Amino acid sequence: MNFITKISLLLVLIFASCNSSAQKKDDYKKSIDSIIQTSNPKFNGVVLISKNGKTLYSKVEGLSNFESKKPLKMDTQFEIMSNSKLIAAVLLLLEVERGKVDLNAPIKKYLPELTQTWADSVTVHQLLNHSHGIVDLQKPLAFKPGTQFKYGNLSFNLIAKIVEFSSKKSYREVAESLFKQLKMNYTFCYSGDKTQNLAIGYFNAKTQLEPITTRQITNESLGADGVISTASDLVVWNNNLHKGKILKPESYQLLIKNTILSQHNFFGKAKQPYGYGIRIVEEEPIKYLGHTGLGDGFSSVNLYFPESDVSLIVMENQMPEDSNLFYATEFKIKNMLLKSDLLNKKTN
Repeated sequence: MNFITKISLLLVLIFASCNSSAQKKDDYKKSIDSIIQTSNPKFNGVVLISKNGKTLYSKVEGLSNFESKKPLKMDTQFEIMSNSKLIAAVLLLLEVERGKVDLNAPIKKYLPELTQTWADSVTVHQLLNHSHGIVDLQKPLAFKPGTQFKYGNLSFNLIAKIVEFSSKKSYREVAESLFKQLKMNYTFCYSGDKTQNLAIGYFNAKTQLEPITTRQITNESLGADGVISTASDLVVWNNNLHKGKILKPESYQLLIKNTILSQHNFFGKAKQPYGYGIRIVEEEPIKYLGHTGLGDGFSSVNLYFPESDVSLIVMENQMPEDSNLFYATEFKIKNMLLKSDLLNKKTN
């Protein structure tokens, strides 16, 4: 075998190896396509995966409005529901950085209108990690603050009020100022007269889609469930938040610190650490951070994998009647991604 033949053969082998490696890295794309096409209930939403701030995969499937047959697009806006809580937690921590709020202070200090005796014992920290025990503003606490985890919207309604008290501005104004600063141009706090390109939310009752006509979002609940956004804007949010461009390092560590354990089926059967409006999943082969949102005919999942700098955003404008089917497609995509080469830093 002469020299030229050897070189040619070597180049063919190298090319074949590189091509095989590239195909292997792209296998997750084909897998997601397959999951979406075979989903039950039928997937109706958007999927976006980014790495190092660059989009690797995006998929749009279905309609924004089933009555008018308006198709979904990547810039279609969705109610992100409880993914709004992380944003409220960040806004609160920015007030902490300004020296205006003490996490360990009783909430009465910032919510003087509260007349209940427990307002002198529940702390801001306990609101942020759902360990406060408040079930109703007019009722006694369900448990001693700090001893249990009980998820709910009420605590983040109060967080938004603390942000308003501290900043002397409306929560909407504070939140939308940050969105503008981050160039999240399609993100805002919901308002009945400001729907922009918002999809219609649907309740999926045994394959029969019913448009949602009454919203759970109110002006009082913006901190808990009131943010409207797009998949691309949530990637912008992740890239800024998790890379130290919003909070100081010590504040960010408070945000993702294991302060209490909680269980959520999307993240597995075991209890996982919960920080401030975000879950810290450590029971999987690859650690990740994230949260879910559900309501008004919408579902949203925002996950961030710090070791590989990958974001997974999945949003739908339908909500199944059967709670066992909540996040069904999102769950499969997440589990598939955890096994893929994309999240294995040794192969990237």
